[in-house]
Amino acid sequence: MHCLFRRLPDRWRLVVAALLLSVALVPAVAAEKALPVPRFVSLRADEVNLRTGPGERYPIEWVLTRKGLPVEIVEEFEAWRKIRDAQGTEGWVHQRMVTGTRNVLITGELRTLRADADAAAPAVARAEPGVIAHLLDCRDTWCRVELQGVKGWLKRSEVWGVYPGEAVP
Repeated sequence: MHCLFRRLPDRWRLVVAALLLSVALVPAVAAEKALPVPRFVSLRADEVNLRTGPGERYPIEWVLTRKGLPVEIVEEFEAWRKIRDAQGTEGWVHQRMVTGTRNVLITGELRTLRADADAAAPAVARAEPGVIAHLLDCRDTWCRVELQGVKGWLKRSEVWGVYPGEAVP
């Protein structure tokens, strides 16, 4: 290939180099696009503007104010992600505003974190509805979470931010 460049005029060497570079970048772009939709992610910042459409020209309809809040990506357009929160509020955010970190939101009533994935296991902590926990693992109907340094198991039905039957990690 080095010989090929010596025989080409300078302008053609640039064209060939640009083509080779673009072909090399295709797998990286394709891998980014290969993420499933829908999927759960978390907010990267304390304030995230939800817009009515995928772009800065669209007005801000809501502002989410909890870093780490789990949200569901329901649609993608270029660098924009349409997200939905646990209450069903939807809007568009730039991809920079979300992270692949998996968190869950405690739902319903006061929940008990268990030492093992068993309703008879000893309690290790209690969590109120609306508390955000880091998702570590899910098996069958149980998910292991970390909440303020305490690790424990909750029933999958007691949190929002993980799909039924989804294998985590």
